[in-house]
Amino acid sequence: MSTARYRAFVAVAHHASLSAAARALGVSQPTVSTQIAALERSSRSALFHRQGYRMWPTSAGARLLPLAHKLLALEAEADFLLRDAGQLNQGELKIGAVGPFHVMEMVAAYRARHPGMQLSVRVGNSQQALHDLEHYTTDVAVLAGLHERPELLARPYTRHPIIVMAPLAHPFAQRSEIALQELHGQPLIWREQGSTTRTALEAALAAHAVQPVTALEIGSREAIREAVAHGLGLGTVCASEFVPDPRLRPVRIAGEPAHTTTYVYAMRERSDSLLLKSFWAAAFGEALPTA
Repeated sequence: MSTARYRAFVAVAHHASLSAAARALGVSQPTVSTQIAALERSSRSALFHRQGYRMWPTSAGARLLPLAHKLLALEAEADFLLRDAGQLNQGELKIGAVGPFHVMEMVAAYRARHPGMQLSVRVGNSQQALHDLEHYTTDVAVLAGLHERPELLARPYTRHPIIVMAPLAHPFAQRSEIALQELHGQPLIWREQGSTTRTALEAALAAHAVQPVTALEIGSREAIREAVAHGLGLGTVCASEFVPDPRLRPVRIAGEPAHTTTYVYAMRERSDSLLLKSFWAAAFGEALPTA
């Protein structure tokens, strides 16, 4: 069966309409409609629910989606192998990440080695990044924290201490470093539950019986920075993610008792992939581990 049908299926699943999928693929809407109809006819299953112009996968379509992604990834891998004797002079590498920090270093290193390759970065939370990786929407994922799953290869990229952000009026703003114990009783602005930074800091505080006061809980670094600047409490952030701001000061925690680590992830079953091997070599200067 032609992979064009699966490409059309994936495009409709992602764009939720025939017209948007057709625009994304650069073909006519009747072409996409015909490909979807042929796929449903050959499988004898309805793959999409339809309501007006909107379409979303049925249970059968939802089960097919990761397999279609895998099929298209394998097709791309075959193209890389056969094209230009595997030199990766053209093609696309898709990266999932939780933020721009560090991933852009990897992008720059990869582009220096393979200037003809196109790279795309999809930014989301850790759950979304892992979902995209496991469903072949992306080729690699760059995120904080270790997620130990048998189907994943993970390699630490860099380690970052967690620091405190203090508003100018706070006594901590006059210092370059504080002890962890000095956070006891201090108003602290937290990231949301499940945040890697929050989890690491909570573990360090608990280990030293330090109990700050929860001032606020906010779901983004930018909002926390604004809250700190307005004197609503102290914030915390990885040192690598701190954005200089004249309204606040970065303060290190002595001994770096709390830290996070950025990892690069790939699917273990793709350890023979020429594309992934090229990214691993650019990011780490070493071979991708075998499955």
